[in-house]
Order: sequence, then structure tokens, then C-alpha cells
Amino acid sequence: MPIATQVLLVRHGQSEGNAERRFGGHSATPLSALGQRQAEATAIAISSESVTAIYSSDLLRAKQTAEPLSGLTNISTNLSSAFRERSVGIMEGLTFQEAAEQHPEQYGALLRRDFDHVLTGGESYRQLLDRGWMKLDAVISENAGGRIAIFSHTGTICILALHLMGALDAPELKPVWISSSNCGISRFELRDDGFIRVIAINDTRHLAGID
Repeated sequence: MPIATQVLLVRHGQSEGNAERRFGGHSATPLSALGQRQAEATAIAISSESVTAIYSSDLLRAKQTAEPLSGLTNISTNLSSAFRERSVGIMEGLTFQEAAEQHPEQYGALLRRDFDHVLTGGESYRQLLDRGWMKLDAVISENAGGRIAIFSHTGTICILALHLMGALDAPELKPVWISSSNCGISRFELRDDGFIRVIAINDTRHLAGID
């Protein structure tokens, strides 16, 4: 009988940068008060699902989102820079409007989802894929048959979700984007016979009523 591994990709809660509509990138921006409440609600929801391992981006907003689940389950969080958000280089810390005005070429490439464009001072989506997929595959291999919660960022979750679905194997890639809300959960079931089941994308039902 095939062994099934459950993977939960969880975006961090609202950060102070999100609230101000700023690019977070690799910045150490903390969760807002709303983000903390979202993280706590997410922990309660996931703690009932028999999680066996917790991983997180090493950026502050992701770590803070993983902490409540770690506390409820008594499972330590494994931090990795591989699950960081895409570095947006010179646009980091700017509001979206400031980035559009000061760096229109870079901002435009970002909006077009240009997969191979390396942002000035930052990285491309392909570079994000290269650092993320190997870590994800290693985590899945090391936790075969378990249920893994991985706390990350909207751009990284998009790329990792597309990787799991095999959508990034073509030599020329179309600009496809999977959006994740703050603390949205995307669930996948991966069988060792190669079958992949997409259970949910950006599930936010557990956040109902949180202002």
C-alpha cells in the first residue's frame, strides 16, 4: 500500500510590512497584532491534524507564525533560509507605490511574473525555485508518511506548490500565480507511487471572525 505524506504550506500572518503595503523580502519585519491573532487561530486549527514535523522560513514573521503551533504540539520548529521569501533587492522595505515610482522596470518585471528576471540586488523566481525545491524534497523524504507544516511566504509557497504539482518542469514557463492570504493553508498529499493530491489551496476558513 502506498505511503502518503501530508504537506501543509502555510503563509505567515499579517506582518507590519503587509499592513503598510511594503515589500518584505528578506527584511526582519514582525507580525502585526492582527498577524499574531491569525497565527494563534492557525495553530489551533492545525494542532488537531496530528502534525509530526514543523518547518519555517528563518525570517521573523514566519518564525512568529510557527511559534504558537510549536507551543501547542510541543514539536520544535526547524528553521531554514531555503523557505525565505524572494529577495526583491532595491525594492525591499519600499511601499508598492514607492517601488513602482522609483524602480518601474523592476516593479514591472515583478508584476509580469517574469520567471527568470533577476531583480536588482535580489533574485529571480527561478533562483527561489532552485533554493526551495531541494529543501522541500529533502524535508518530504525525511518525514515520509508524516504530516509536515511548513511556514513560509506567498511567493515561496506559490513556487513550491507549482513544483509539487509538476508545473515548473517545462523549459518555457507561463506566468502562473497561486496567491496565498495571510495564514492561508495549502494542503497536499504526496504518495510514494508518484500520485499527488491537491486537497486545498489558500484555505482560510479557520480565520473566520478574526478582524
